[in-house]
Amino acid sequence: MNLRAARGTRDVMPPEVDRWQRVESLARQIFALYGMQEIRTPIFEDSKVFEKGTGEQSEIVQKEMYRFTDLGGHDLTLRPEGTPPVVRAYLEHRLAEGKDVTKLYYIGPMFRYERPQKGRYRQFHQIGAEAFGSEDPAVDAEVIEMAMFWLKELGVESPTLLINSVGDQDDRPSYMEKLVAAQRTYLSDLSEDSRRRHEINPLRVFDSKDPRDHAVIEKLPTIIDHLSSSNRDHLDRVCGYLSDWGVKFRLEPHLVRGLDYYRRTVFEITSPALGAQDALLGGGRYDGLVQQMGGKVDAPAVGFASGLERIVLAMPDESLAPPVDCFVVTIDDSVRAAGLNLMWRLRHSGIRTTAEYQGRSLKAQMKVANRSAAPTVVIVGPDEVASGTFTIKRMSDGQQVSSGADSLAEDIRTLLASEG
Repeated sequence: MNLRAARGTRDVMPPEVDRWQRVESLARQIFALYGMQEIRTPIFEDSKVFEKGTGEQSEIVQKEMYRFTDLGGHDLTLRPEGTPPVVRAYLEHRLAEGKDVTKLYYIGPMFRYERPQKGRYRQFHQIGAEAFGSEDPAVDAEVIEMAMFWLKELGVESPTLLINSVGDQDDRPSYMEKLVAAQRTYLSDLSEDSRRRHEINPLRVFDSKDPRDHAVIEKLPTIIDHLSSSNRDHLDRVCGYLSDWGVKFRLEPHLVRGLDYYRRTVFEITSPALGAQDALLGGGRYDGLVQQMGGKVDAPAVGFASGLERIVLAMPDESLAPPVDCFVVTIDDSVRAAGLNLMWRLRHSGIRTTAEYQGRSLKAQMKVANRSAAPTVVIVGPDEVASGTFTIKRMSDGQQVSSGADSLAEDIRTLLASEG
């Protein structure tokens, strides 16, 4: 019996995991510049969190949730998205009672039962950010600009920002009447999936990736042409801030988000590195969600979520740093303990160091050192131990330098810095 990872899941193995760590560490570094603080919510929640937050009629709740009853009879769900749990925590910990803007971000696994494909899995990982407490268009623009800054610093290929408004309760009802009537005209031309969306949430027809629907979508009225004056002003001010900050964007009238709670601003960032399914990150404003999930008063909010797997795919194919800086080679067993002590000293001086642990010959140890991709090797023999002077060999060009035990770590850093 060959045990394998479950369908729709995968192991992230070294050295790929180094790219994941870079994405996560740069998110933490950049988000902190904007006053964001990390929040960690449970992997499973009461299913009502997603029924109220994501929407009972949404595809996620209806078809994709990993929902189960535990031994205590509780109805629980592995989180399929990050925003409803963050809103639940925001309310439970009474953050809504303050008058200040609350800025939170999260990193972690999500779960949806959907067809696995490249960059999309049943267990996937999201990095998201949420800002609660202000409807100022500057907050929308700030969250969007932060996302673009992060992706550019990661070296993501040609990130393109698309932006739209989906209005709110002031203008959406009259627009929806026009949209439904127009869709009925072309209903026979739409895909089966879009016909179903027409019945449940007509806006979601714009979200179709089926080529058969594109010709129809181009003929449908867009909400951007039916916005109230206040919502049009909000969109214009978001775009104005982005322009002031040098962020290039494209107004995309057909852009909607796949979740029902969005109001006003919606946006998406794409990259050609991902092919036809090119979305990297998406989000928008969700004024009303806090009250929908039980808040006594509403707290306006805006945020985004990004798929970590897809961001890694869109990053440049540059060579990754080796997992270690130095490999310690011992000539014979008489100096084995001295070599291990030297390795301990290097590690505590910040040098990533390893060795061979099976008592092999010097020649065999050098082969292991080559396979480890360590850029430097320190050779330890009886003469070196007696004199306290060791040879450092740079593997790329064979350059060797002698170093005392006290200066060994610094000399290794110098060799690494001067390479290439």
